[in-house]
Amino acid sequence: MTQQKADIIERLKREILPLQGYRSALKSGLSDMGFGPFNGAFPDGKFPLGSIHEFIACNTENATAASGFIAAIVGSLMNKSGAAIWIGSQLTIFPPALKSFGIEPENIIFIDLQNQKDILWTIEEALKCDGLSAVIGELPELSFTGSRRLQLAVEKSRVTGFILRKTSRSLSTTAAIARWNIKSLPGHVPENLPGVGFARWQVELLKVRNGRPGKWEVEWSDGKFHPVSKIAAILPEQKRKTG
Repeated sequence: MTQQKADIIERLKREILPLQGYRSALKSGLSDMGFGPFNGAFPDGKFPLGSIHEFIACNTENATAASGFIAAIVGSLMNKSGAAIWIGSQLTIFPPALKSFGIEPENIIFIDLQNQKDILWTIEEALKCDGLSAVIGELPELSFTGSRRLQLAVEKSRVTGFILRKTSRSLSTTAAIARWNIKSLPGHVPENLPGVGFARWQVELLKVRNGRPGKWEVEWSDGKFHPVSKIAAILPEQKRKTG
């Protein structure tokens, strides 16, 4: 393939992505949001905004891990723009803990509803509010039709949506631009220091439109995601210097 043909194909890809509802952090003026380990999985190397991200959680432990991971991303978004809304039934989020991810609890509106239709309707209406930085919705299931309505809402408002499917039994097709599966990992605690260490997750990107799925082990510290493998390599060196 000649360089000219390659340039034409690359230009066409960039023109098609917005038509598919893909909007990246780069196009939004947010060039560095601390998502380094994952950026290579996305079409233009930047985390997609103004779209729906779906998180699969088959048990309570995974749902808790996904909530923490989502909070880390939302914290980065809220540093650049307005408040966020978190919607679900029997919400178990402990607001003060959100400060670990750079979020002031008073900047998130929590809406607790019991009827699933009401939850889906409220998520859709919230996603239409272009003054928000993000909307997080907890649902047991999400149909393709329902997800398509959410995607259409964010394509107009440019708000980023995170849907946490807490009791999903099957990976049905949805219009979400990306599907994630998050599991918790034990945190590292330096020797002779108290505490539980920084949050760590096994992050699996099951699908991403026009991108490359992958799996990573990451730690959240200093307001960014860091590969656990690099941290593990640094620790022995630090031990030799301080030993």
